[in-house]
Amino acid sequence: MIRYDLSGRAALVTGGASGIGLATARLLARSGCRVAINHLPDDPRGMEAVEALRAEGCDALSAPGDVACATDAPRMVEQAARDLGRLDYLVNNAGTPGTRSAIPPTDLERITEELWREVIEVNLLGVFRCSKAAAPHLKAAGGAIVSVASIAGINSPGSSMAYGATKAGVISLTKNLARGLGPEVRVNAVAPGAVNSTWMVEWTNEQRVQSIEKAVLKRRCEPEDLAEVMVFLLAGAAMVTGQTIVVDGGLTL
Repeated sequence: MIRYDLSGRAALVTGGASGIGLATARLLARSGCRVAINHLPDDPRGMEAVEALRAEGCDALSAPGDVACATDAPRMVEQAARDLGRLDYLVNNAGTPGTRSAIPPTDLERITEELWREVIEVNLLGVFRCSKAAAPHLKAAGGAIVSVASIAGINSPGSSMAYGATKAGVISLTKNLARGLGPEVRVNAVAPGAVNSTWMVEWTNEQRVQSIEKAVLKRRCEPEDLAEVMVFLLAGAAMVTGQTIVVDGGLTL
């Protein structure tokens, strides 16, 4: 794994209390970056993650806030930037499937207005809100954004068609944010496949086995696999912007 010296840099990771977000925050912090971990205000895992990183000697702080809220998301970003003293990197990781079990494309009755509102507010508008609020700070620092899309936004049914549509939106938004924030800020995304992480969708053991068998590399992704690519897109990849990198072990090949 490539390691970067990110001393003097600062990052905000949304949805950083678990899974891909926590793995990315951990890798950034262990590389010397000062990291603000965003989490819902009532989620105890947020402070637990911060305290765990501090116990390792890392520089981490809590950034509670709800990216699904039009007023709280920008407030959270501004507060995090003030607490950090600067903002070099934004990781738009916060997301939700909006359902506990996968909804096949044939089951339109379960694709409700409520489901649409939830996934759009968190997965798509949350990315835009945080990116917009962070833009002045990132421009001043010559920084970068990485957002979490999904293979569901490219060529996979995912947890539902509503979820997939929001992730396709993240891919489109990534391109337009790259156009709008360049040349000062690079903007990219990753599209995970099946990941071993704490996620609201309850996949069956059969589905997990199938995701391994169908993958060229014969395993499911770990959060650390995504973190490695995301930190590369933030701290390296100087000529890469507007791109979405698929990280799925060849699942969609």
